Amino acid sequence: MKIAQLHQKFLLCSGADTDTRKIRNNSMFFALRGDNFDGNHFAAEALKKGARYVVVDDKKIAEKNESYILVKDSLQTLQNLALFHRKYLGLTVLAITGSNGKTTTKELINSVLSKKYRTVATKGNLNNHIGVPLTLLSMDSTTEIGIVEMGANHINEIGFLCSLANPDYGYITNFGKAHLEGFGSIEGVIQGKTELYKALQENKKLVFLNADDSVQEKHLNYGHTFSFGETEKANVKIQYDTSSSKASLKYNETLFESNHLIGSYNAINMAPALCIGLYFKVHFQDIKESLRNYSPTNSRSQIIEAGNNTILMDAYNANPTSMYAALENFNSITTPKHKVAILGDMFELGEAADHEHQMIVNFVDNSSINEIYLLGDHFQKVQTNSNFIMKFRDIESLKKHIKEGNFYNTYFLIKGSRGMALERVLEDLGVISET
Repeated sequence: MKIAQLHQKFLLCSGADTDTRKIRNNSMFFALRGDNFDGNHFAAEALKKGARYVVVDDKKIAEKNESYILVKDSLQTLQNLALFHRKYLGLTVLAITGSNGKTTTKELINSVLSKKYRTVATKGNLNNHIGVPLTLLSMDSTTEIGIVEMGANHINEIGFLCSLANPDYGYITNFGKAHLEGFGSIEGVIQGKTELYKALQENKKLVFLNADDSVQEKHLNYGHTFSFGETEKANVKIQYDTSSSKASLKYNETLFESNHLIGSYNAINMAPALCIGLYFKVHFQDIKESLRNYSPTNSRSQIIEAGNNTILMDAYNANPTSMYAALENFNSITTPKHKVAILGDMFELGEAADHEHQMIVNFVDNSSINEIYLLGDHFQKVQTNSNFIMKFRDIESLKKHIKEGNFYNTYFLIKGSRGMALERVLEDLGVISET
């Protein structure tokens, strides 16, 4: 079946699904394969749960009725359909990538732009070769601006995602020490992320740029930009406000302050949302309100009050760059409370893992943080003589220590890679689960 024909069937559906646990009624189910699963085996279940069509690539599974659509490769078909759909809609697409802060930045930008436009943005971090097509297919004729987050851990991934999304605008948050195992080095990270800039440049599209980031400017070499920053050459001249623990910045003598985000690293995430909002002519007060009221989810810089204790929950993910930023911010917070940092291993660092974990410990060794709890195989290997730094080999021993600590008037930072699942300690800190 040709993509144009498949697209006509897709337009009759409620959307695209790849997980039978989350099937929507009247959707088109794509049977994808993985290392440990084969979606073809769930095609019948998808139909039973309400899917209108199932796209399969196993002849043994395909039944001879109109509900089954047999293709050569289900994943490639999903991607080709997404590209066709994006061209069919002809909407405006803004792409976002970077090593740190891209999901928070994406959500802030969406919060601002949705004040004036009908937007669709990547849900959560569905930002890979499957997530980007699903994001594009979630857009329809009512969508005015699509906001697509792009993630990668190898060279050429961002370039491929750009070939699907065909972005009209793009923004890179930063280049950091993330996914070094796949990229090989910080130079590899830069090469991989700047594939977005190359795609925009080739199509003569606009780049939103942090003009304070000299590394980005060095690797851009493209004049069609709209920038923000403290530098005089920025289109949107701002000042970061460091007098408050809340993320805040000033523009045009007006303070833009978040009620729910803290730290200078989050102010840098707010700045592009302000810049892009101004570019798209969102009302000034609407931008201010959006930045003030945006509340993070999924353990991203969440401030949680648990009795007389405060928890800064920032454990959705971690790499050396974001870990330093979180620790520097936590170290700078002025509070009468006892400060405790609970740190989990950083993943996907390859041969640099031991060195990077040791560097983190060297940093906290000279900080004003009162206690440091380290969890994970990599942190087990670090060297320290500090009596306020404690290592825990497993989550149960950490949970036991926290529970027995009976903490009072304490400020906690929780930071680690997603695979460490540090949210498991929240219950021991007195946080009542909503589930």
